[in-house]
Amino acid sequence: MRVALEINGDDYARDVEPDLTLLSFLRDVLGLTGTKWGCLTGDCGACTVLVDGKPVVSCLQLACQAQGREVTTVEGLETPGGLDEVQAAFVSNGATQCGFCTPGMVMSVEALLRTNPSPNEAEIREALAGNLCRCTGYSKIVDAVLQAAAERRSAVGSPAADVS
Repeated sequence: MRVALEINGDDYARDVEPDLTLLSFLRDVLGLTGTKWGCLTGDCGACTVLVDGKPVVSCLQLACQAQGREVTTVEGLETPGGLDEVQAAFVSNGATQCGFCTPGMVMSVEALLRTNPSPNEAEIREALAGNLCRCTGYSKIVDAVLQAAAERRSAVGSPAADVS
């Protein structure tokens, strides 16, 4: 079957098997390896991408289910100057450790900040509930999200909200 979709702003159309997952399509067909293989059961969140702006575990979604939709992977967040605010905040806060969960975490955070530019700690932890990290203990990740949110608000001139 033919699948046509937009990924990171570029249009793609490929013939795929009907049971091909979106994760396999991204990694194996298109070579976008930022999205990670994890549990393959939807439990760890390492393969999280955005589909029409909403976080989706790509190991449980078929490529054909993304037909005609807009998919954003961690590669699609990079700016002309390098890393975006979320990616840079993860690095500067030491929130990456081994880095395996980081792409999925970053994508869940991206979805959160698109809908809630001033999340508090509880909202951040709720948004990351589907993402598992075995290295950081989450404190540095929460700090990174708070920093990225503040930087985005500052960049667009929004008044900073109390995030405590």
